[in-house]
Amino acid sequence: MRIRIVDAFTDRPFAGNPAGVLLLDGFPEDDWLQNVAMEVNHAETAFAHRLPEGGEADWALRWFTPVAEVAMCGHATLATAHVLHSIGTHEGPVRFATRSGVLVATPREDGSITLDFPTAPLTRAEIPDGVAQALGAEPLVAFDTGPNVGDLLLELADEKTVHALTPDLKSLGAYSERGIIATARAEDPARGYDFVSRCFFPNVGIDEDPVTGSAHTALAPFWSERLGRPGLTGLQASRRSGRVRTELRGDRTLLSGRAVTVIEGELIA
Repeated sequence: MRIRIVDAFTDRPFAGNPAGVLLLDGFPEDDWLQNVAMEVNHAETAFAHRLPEGGEADWALRWFTPVAEVAMCGHATLATAHVLHSIGTHEGPVRFATRSGVLVATPREDGSITLDFPTAPLTRAEIPDGVAQALGAEPLVAFDTGPNVGDLLLELADEKTVHALTPDLKSLGAYSERGIIATARAEDPARGYDFVSRCFFPNVGIDEDPVTGSAHTALAPFWSERLGRPGLTGLQASRRSGRVRTELRGDRTLLSGRAVTVIEGELIA
């Protein structure tokens, strides 16, 4: 079977967030899926198979980190839609049946793809004791991001603080189900982005995720309320870096970006 590595939320190779993508005839045993994801060893590997015509979705889709299956992943969904369109297997919007419901990926004339995801329900939380020491910076506020995302969102003082973080990753795992989203307002919106973030997910085997679509379903409502606009652009300031365009539509959030296939090969295991 063919296996592809796709860089998502970027328009150039070796940037954004890499994901493995496999198109299957059906889902094999979970152990096999997990072993393939461990072998690929990227933040997520996506597995998809076609569904019968006439249903609410076109393809079934699952995502695995090297150590666990996750409930929602934006960059691997973008990568899968990119593969389906680039090899001519699917035209137009593609509907994915997932653990987070039906997610739609729509290709745009400019070459980008827009994902329609559920907006994360944000709940104000107390800043946990010890999280400032583990993160390496003092948060201003904290929000729980709900079951699909499973992170603790922390606003920091400024963009420079986000860039400078060197967290104690082992300690961060104690503060949420998946990990920590650290964010701040952009220092200079003229650079083309409105807010900056970094995401640390030690509980699912990802020290720092390069670009996290699912986190932007929480960042979009957080920053749209503060900045007074439904449409924003976020910069995820990892080493690889990437940008996510967001548009808040009530209980749905649109996430837009590009993707590039960088490796295509044969899986023989």
